[in-house]
This record gives sequence, structure tokens and C-alpha cells, in this order.
Amino acid sequence: MKSFRSIHAALVLTVLGVLASLSLSVARPAQAEQTSMRAADPSVIRVGGTYVSVQSTGGGIAVRQAPSTSGLASAPARQVWSDTQGRGEVWAPEITTDGGRYYIYFTAGRGAAHRMFVISSASADTGYGGETRLALPDDKWAIDGTMFTFNGQRWFVWSGWAGDTDVEQNLYIARMSSPTTPTGARSVISQPRESWERVVGNPFINEAPEAIKDPNGQLHIVYSANGSWSDQYCLADLRLRAGGDPTYVWDWYKSNGCLFGSNRSTMMAGWDPTLYVNGPGHHTFVLLNGDIGTSPPAGPRFPSMFHAVPKGTPYSWENRYWYTGSFAWWGDTTYRRANVPGPTADTGWGLKFFE
Repeated sequence: MKSFRSIHAALVLTVLGVLASLSLSVARPAQAEQTSMRAADPSVIRVGGTYVSVQSTGGGIAVRQAPSTSGLASAPARQVWSDTQGRGEVWAPEITTDGGRYYIYFTAGRGAAHRMFVISSASADTGYGGETRLALPDDKWAIDGTMFTFNGQRWFVWSGWAGDTDVEQNLYIARMSSPTTPTGARSVISQPRESWERVVGNPFINEAPEAIKDPNGQLHIVYSANGSWSDQYCLADLRLRAGGDPTYVWDWYKSNGCLFGSNRSTMMAGWDPTLYVNGPGHHTFVLLNGDIGTSPPAGPRFPSMFHAVPKGTPYSWENRYWYTGSFAWWGDTTYRRANVPGPTADTGWGLKFFE
């Protein structure tokens, strides 16, 4: 018969072995989950225990609902809007909630005629009426728009042209007096002028903005840079300084490189390129009711989704899939810039994205 001491030692060794294996499994990077959805531009929110996604499909917009982000691909796609007016190409719908209603913002048009539209309903996947064109200030080409509330004020942020020609896509912001009514002027908050976001151009790109609030209460706009037709596509971050004015471009500080991308040469120092996908971009933060005030605290990872192309597959729009991923806040992250009014550096929360 074994002694109590030998049994105790064996148990300790067993527990230590289990802990060691758990430690190794946590440290080992997990592969991104490629869904079966061969599509682009995911937009997903959580409503209670249900995940709601929206996508452009079949000349219109479809909604899916599932108990998990990974379950969305197998959930039935319910068409909630069709382009009966011949609006043209339907791109990048974004779903959120406001005042107990669902709002889906999307781009429709051809060539220089692309503009933002919105539909709404009391239910996630039924009851949407006809589209309303958003009267965005200056009435220029506009795509990838989304609405959010920050410090009690509704805002709309989108990607657009400064004029009537396709030179570069900038990020703009404007106030909203209601979920369907922009008010006041548009203000540019980002232009693709950094070397790492000009690797692929014609035009140079800042697009797919997504708002989120960090643990300090500061506003971030995470966006996609470089051409979506190349594996240089990546995610970067704009952080509004504490107490800053969202309409004042110099109150925004830009990450010094990509925070989520597949090319080491364009990554911000301390951020690593992806292992399993190429050109990750046009992401969605999976927030409760789409409310940026529900973003996670420091520490935990939180779900996100993005589109990308599997490594080893030719990069093309046709080869993009939706992926499930996660993100976490990363403290003491300094963004620097030169030759600007005010401080040239700002330190605060950044983001880490995980496959």
C-alpha cells in the first residue's frame, strides 16, 4: 500500500502537470475561426443572448440570428430589404439599436453616386419599411456609415470623398439630431496620409469606421486602411484625446501603424502580423445592442468579427470569408505625430486583436 506522503506527492505532480498543460494551451495562439460565409463587411450586435448580423446579398439586405457568432453562418438569412428602386450596388450594411428600434445603415449607388441610406424596424428581422436617404452635409460620395452615441450625443461616421473625384477616401463625422437626421457640418477626422496606409492606393483608403469607448471613457474609431483589394488591408485606430472635440481633427491621435494586419512592415511596433489570414479588415465589435457604452473593461477578451482571406489562397474579393475573432484593450499605448498643433504624443488605451 502506498503511503499518504507518496499519494500526496503524486497528486501534486498530477495537478502541476494539468496546470502546465493549461498554461501551454493558453499561450499557444488559437487559429481564427473561418465561418462558411463567403462574404465581406460583417456587422454583428448582441441582443440579450442572441447575435444578430446583417449583410448585403441578392440585391438587398439580409439578417441572421443565432445564439453565438460562430452559429450565424448556419442560421437562415432573412431578406429584410430589396432594392426595388434600382438604387444600384448595395454595400456594407451596419446594424444598431436606438430607442428600442433597429436601424440598418447602408450604401447604395453606382460610381460617384454612392450615398448612405437607412431603414428601421421594431424587430430585428422583419417589419422594415422603405429606405430613407441620409442628408449628409455636403452631399458627397459616402460609404460605410454607422451611427453611435457618445457623451449623450448621436454621431454618424463614414468614409467619403472631399470633392466629386476619387482621389482618396477620408473619414468624416457629423452630429445626428435623431437616428435618421444628420445636423450641422461634416468634419474630417482622418486622411490616408501615413506611409503605412499608403502601401496600396489608387485611391488611398480610410474606410469601415467602427466606434468604441475604452475603459477611460475615451472614444476610438477603428478603421480599415490600404486597398481592400490587396493583402495590405488592415485595421488601425483613432483615439480621441481625453475631453477632446470629436469634430476637431487635431484632437484625434492615430496609431503608428496597423494594429491588425498580415504584413509586419506596416504593423505598429509591438503588434504582430496575423498567422492564419491575409488582409484582415472591415471588422465589427460585437457589442450589446450595438451600444459603445457596453464595450468591455480592461483585461477580458471580447468577441469581434472581420473579413479576410485564408493564407495560401489568392487574395481577391471573391475569396473573402467572415471570421470570428476577439479583441482586448491594451494599456499605456502611445500614438505619436509630428508638425501638428498641440501635443505630439498621446498615451492611453490601444487595442489588441486576436485571430
